[in-house]
Amino acid sequence: MTDRVQVAIVGAGPVGATAANLLGTYGVTTLIIDREPDVVTYPRAIGVDDETLRTFQTVGLADEVLRSAIQNVPLKFFDASGRCLADIRPTAQDYGWYKRNIFLQPEAEAVLRRGLDRFPHVQVMLGTELRQIRQDADGVTLTLAGSREVRADYVIAADGGRSSVRGLLGIPLEGATHPRKWVVIDCANDPLDAPYTALHCDPRRPYVCAHLPDDRRRWEFMLFPGEDADEMLAPDRVRDLLRHHVADPEVVEVVRARVYTHHSRIATRFTDGRIALAGDAAHLMPPWAGQGMNTGIRDVTNLCWKLAATVRDQAGHALLGTYDRERRPHARAMIELSTTLGRILSPTRRSLAHARNWFLRAASLAPAVKRWVLEMRFKPIPHYRGGFVAGADVPGVGRMFVQPRVETATGTHPRLDDVLGPWFAVIGFECDPLAGLGDAELGAMKIFNPRIVKIVESRAGERHHEQHCVDPGTIVVEDVHNELRPWFRSRGRDVVLVRPDRYVAALTTADALGSAIMNLAEQFGSAQR
Repeated sequence: MTDRVQVAIVGAGPVGATAANLLGTYGVTTLIIDREPDVVTYPRAIGVDDETLRTFQTVGLADEVLRSAIQNVPLKFFDASGRCLADIRPTAQDYGWYKRNIFLQPEAEAVLRRGLDRFPHVQVMLGTELRQIRQDADGVTLTLAGSREVRADYVIAADGGRSSVRGLLGIPLEGATHPRKWVVIDCANDPLDAPYTALHCDPRRPYVCAHLPDDRRRWEFMLFPGEDADEMLAPDRVRDLLRHHVADPEVVEVVRARVYTHHSRIATRFTDGRIALAGDAAHLMPPWAGQGMNTGIRDVTNLCWKLAATVRDQAGHALLGTYDRERRPHARAMIELSTTLGRILSPTRRSLAHARNWFLRAASLAPAVKRWVLEMRFKPIPHYRGGFVAGADVPGVGRMFVQPRVETATGTHPRLDDVLGPWFAVIGFECDPLAGLGDAELGAMKIFNPRIVKIVESRAGERHHEQHCVDPGTIVVEDVHNELRPWFRSRGRDVVLVRPDRYVAALTTADALGSAIMNLAEQFGSAQR
């Protein structure tokens, strides 16, 4: 007997569980399987960024994840003498959340898995191993342990760096494996007063020291050639590593120690027929930018709405091709950033370390460079030029839309996404966004089933709120902190079509919105054929 679902997900880690929550939110029948019977507890990701939190907000779990997280955590680089070379502390909340937050991955995973209980159309099978996968023109058949078969319209492979799905498909990873290994030690009873993440560029032994929630701390030490990885995990050797950095290592409770090898690799393609790779199954990167898990969350945030539109017959299979075109270049950019930060951290030759220190100190004297570092502007921002967008040359199109707080008619101040809802949205700034559309264009608009929102200036007055709109269900909110006015005015447009992943599909005026809608509807329509 074969079970049938619209989407099957292999891997219930943070990327797979986020995908299942997104699909659950979109009403897609989903099966998620994982060979592990419970959440894995060994050291992994500790950083969650603003883009990931925005996705968690979409599925209604951001606040619960943050209950056990530390928000707005600085990142610092130190030289061997303890002098600070760079202090990165971005405070802007362009997307509605802080850019650097520290969490415990097992606790966040537990929140994501509990979130699936809300969806009767999402089935979870833990302790279940995938044995075989084969696809044809109409779907994908997964053979599970015990000879059980599942038939799915589409499959997301979120099964980690050693992805069995990627292996079965024969998709290679391009890139390199780094020669140096690192010991990762998670400790309780943190004895240090250092509430930040520190990258210590010490040529004697480069290391990382990160303050974690619940009085914990993570240490990561580079291993040198000739040092045996297994021997370095012996309790006495772990204490020796800590002895140089804490007054009394005996008071530190070592929760877990493991040795990791770092990779800078990316799959040659993110899709194969009806199967899509996401997270570590699609790309591997060193941990220094804290972007491995976050890049995987971006993957499924981009992917899941496209799968939902496809299985609901709003769009066809061709839409899946935009996933690779949009996500793969940005994943590569994140790998390059993470690799570069590792090169800054890890020189063991004193001459190279001295040159690096001199360069970073000199650069920090330039105000523009200092702001660039302080606000973390070196982090690559996704820009989807060649995917599902209309007018890719318009500034702002293909980039994530901002998320300030707005004021509703009842006086509450929600984040903007909570007004937009989880699907498409059309927003007009101080205008009715649908006012310039004809009947054909209004008909084409229905394919996206968007929520219509009109934004008026702060304290605009009753007559601005009560103006007639083409769509009687239009939601009117105020730009309470005057953050949206400069965004629209600087781009010379007043209407935006926002995708479910919060990226701008079109930025135009009310008079010209019709052509953008017809363009995007044609992309959906051609996908159906």
